[in-house]
Amino acid sequence: MRSTDTIAVTLTTLLIWGFAGALFGALFTGLHQVLGLIGLSGWQPLVLGAAAAAMTTSAFYSAMPMALLGTMAGILASIGYLMVTGQNVDLMPISTTAGGGGLLAGFLYVWAAAGSGRPLVETLIGLIAGLVAGILLALPLTLLDTELGPAVLAAGVVALVGTFFQVSERWLVPQAGRWLPIPDVLSVPLVAGLVAAVVGASVWIMVGTTSLMLTHQSQAAADEVMNAIPYGLIGGLLGGAITGLLLQTFGFRPEQPR
Repeated sequence: MRSTDTIAVTLTTLLIWGFAGALFGALFTGLHQVLGLIGLSGWQPLVLGAAAAAMTTSAFYSAMPMALLGTMAGILASIGYLMVTGQNVDLMPISTTAGGGGLLAGFLYVWAAAGSGRPLVETLIGLIAGLVAGILLALPLTLLDTELGPAVLAAGVVALVGTFFQVSERWLVPQAGRWLPIPDVLSVPLVAGLVAAVVGASVWIMVGTTSLMLTHQSQAAADEVMNAIPYGLIGGLLGGAITGLLLQTFGFRPEQPR
């Protein structure tokens, strides 16, 4: 490969992995901070935040129109739920309502466009990658009874999730397609429904956080969350860029056919 081609591939890798890592890191950090604020502790915010962020990011990575559809449906369904119930918001009802809205929108979408089972498989692999990354980080942190800053934590989660997703995509996606023969007509609704359910859970988190801050009449909690997100973005950017370069060295390139 010519030196100019090598430079172009390297810059492309840095751009793709850095941008994706920054978005993932910011999303994960916000979820991690807010989940801790509403009462979850120990390994729970780390594992749940990593899983939700990884699943959502992989959905946008593999099927952006479906993910955008699920996001819009989840927002509209959550708004309707809040209008009916007011401030009495529970996690399961609002997530179920939003997920149902995403499923309905997905079924309407497949009438106008062909579906594919692969985006759903990659979304589920993203969810698994987030769970694995969260557990691998939560175990030593819990055993050592220590905490990491938002930038370091986001960089670690992005590196683990990105590595697992990219390495496993070559063999796990084809295998999963055979293990779980998903009809095309179900792929789009399920991806949209999963993303919409995450949106509903995010609305529940925001409402719970707002109520908590109003109860304590303090802005310190909100400031802590907002101050942590830029560090998560920077940590995710660095973690994604470094991980992308290392994977490129071993032959895993984002520009390869998908």
